[in-house]
Formats: sequence, structure tokens, C-alpha cells
Amino acid sequence: MDTALAHLDEPPSLAAVGIGVHGPAGRVDEFSLPDLWQLHLYGYEADLTVDGTAHEIRPGRVSLIPPGTQVCYRYRGRSEHLYVHMRLRPTGDAQSVPVIQDTGSELSSLTVQLRLALAAWPNTPARAAAEVWAALWRIAQLGPPRPRKAQETHPAVATAMALIEAQLAEPLTVPAIARAAGVSHNHLTRLFRAATEQSVVGYIRTRRMERARHFLSSTTLSIPAIAASVGIPDLQAFNKACRRELGGAPRSIRAALRTADRSR
Repeated sequence: MDTALAHLDEPPSLAAVGIGVHGPAGRVDEFSLPDLWQLHLYGYEADLTVDGTAHEIRPGRVSLIPPGTQVCYRYRGRSEHLYVHMRLRPTGDAQSVPVIQDTGSELSSLTVQLRLALAAWPNTPARAAAEVWAALWRIAQLGPPRPRKAQETHPAVATAMALIEAQLAEPLTVPAIARAAGVSHNHLTRLFRAATEQSVVGYIRTRRMERARHFLSSTTLSIPAIAASVGIPDLQAFNKACRRELGGAPRSIRAALRTADRSR
């Protein structure tokens, strides 16, 4: 098996999120999960067979394997990976996803999202599901490296945007983002304004509200879970931000968006 068809229009239902450690107790694992998808993010080298098709595991690769698939892992020593076992609802358009692929520049973002899911699981399952869902869409949209364009985003801005996207649910400050991007606060502010016509703070606010709007229209996540997922866990502040940026309270926005979708 080389590809799987995954339905991602609704958030997954999680059965387990964790860190798997293999190798010391045995070099071969062969099994299948009858009704659960398997998502693994690898940090080691090994061999994987999926329904008879051989694949090579390398650090920075991710696999997405459908339910009922026979897999065989052959480890070369201690092997540790992040994993999610989940159910996907068969609704909406199916995405064709390679069962294993390189994450490339998305590795750090996917690692952050899956570790956030791990931190939230099982005490706040809605938050964990939101992080895994976002990670699944990143995985579905992975592709070969694109050629550089004559005018492309400054590397510091690209790094800042990736960090913001990966940590949107966390407290974000411009100095911390600038340090991660390797430039000064003032320089990042100038670069960001030139690239987006927004301040860094304004961009963060826009992305949080865009994600909130998506979750309100496309998921059944509770309002508190959505607020936490976009980095505004204070419900009063989230309500105020929705009224200011989206034009109404979260519940009224959800109702209006769903009514609009049904009328199309």
C-alpha cells in the first residue's frame, strides 16, 4: 500500500495519543488495528511494511495508515515516535495521502502540534482533537519542494509565520518570535509590515480569528475548546474578539455560518 484515502472534513475522534518506545524488547512488531487509523511521526531509522509494500522509515518522516491494515515494523535499536490512534468520519471529500512521506519544512510545526495534542490528552480531548486535525491537514498538503520564486517571502518572515501557525494556541510575543526568527524586534516588525501590510500582532490576531471562524463553521467543538485552540482561553476576551473581528458572539456566528452553508 502506497496511499490512503482519508476524510478530513470533520475532526477525528481520538482513541490514544502518546510516545511509543520500541526496539529494546524486540526488533519486530507485526499487527493491525481493526477500526483505528494510525498516525506516527518518526525520529529514527527502521523498515516498515504496509500490506506487503516496503517503506523506509527515516527521521522526519510521517505515516498515516488506515484501519485494518497489516503493518510490520523492523527496528534497528531503541526507536521512539509520537503516535495517534483515531477514528475518521467518512464524510466529505476523501484526500489521497501517502502512507509515509517526508515532512520537510513542516517537521517542526507538526512536532509542536502533536506534542500539544499529547499535552492535552486525555484531560481536554477536544483541544487534542483540534491539534491532531490541524496536523492531518498539514500532512495531507505535504508536497515536493517548490522552486524558489524571484520575489519570495523573507526567511525571517517565513520563520515567524510558521512559528505563529504552530503555536497559535499558546501565548505569543513579538520579541520571542523575533528571537526565533533570528532578527531584532524592530527589524521583524519592518519586514512583516512590508510582506503583509500588517503588524506582527495584527497578523496573529487575524490568524486566530480565521481559525476561530473555521472551527465555528466546520466543527462541533465547544466554544471554550475553540477559544483555547486559538490562544484566547478567557471566554470574555474571546467573545469580545469575536464581536470585534467577526461581527458577533461565537454562538450567533456559528448559527449564521451553518445557515449560510445549508442554503448554498
